[in-house]
Amino acid sequence: MTQDSFEDACDRLSQGIDAVQFERLRWSKTEGPMLARLVELVHLAIADRDEFELSEEGASSDIKRFVLKVHANRVAGIVIRLDNGRASVAIEDISRSRYAITPAEPVTADFAQADAQWMATALKTLFGRIRF
Repeated sequence: MTQDSFEDACDRLSQGIDAVQFERLRWSKTEGPMLARLVELVHLAIADRDEFELSEEGASSDIKRFVLKVHANRVAGIVIRLDNGRASVAIEDISRSRYAITPAEPVTADFAQADAQWMATALKTLFGRIRF
C-alpha cells in the first residue's frame, strides 16, 4: 500500500466518523496555509509603497477582505479567496469611498502559479478598475 492510498483510507475513515471535524482539519492543513500565503503575497506586493495600507475588514475563515487605503483615503475592498484550488483576487466597492469600481471578474490562477509576480500583475489589473 502506497502512502497516498493509506492517506486516502485514513481520510475516508475520518470523514465517515465526523465529517465536520474532518473538514476543519482538512482546511487547516491545506487551504488555510494557502490562503495565508495569498494574503502574504498581497502585503509583499505593496510593502514598498508607504502611501498604501491594507486593513482587514469582514474576513471569514475562507475569505479575506481588506480595505485598500491610499494616502489614508478608503479606496476599495480587496477580496482574497481560494476557489477549488485556484487563487482568486477581486476588487469591490466599499462604503465611505468616493471611488467606484468597474465591475469585472476576479483575477484567478492555479494556486501553484500564484507567486509574487502573479500577485503584482493581479493587483495592477484590479487597480486599473478603480474610477476616479
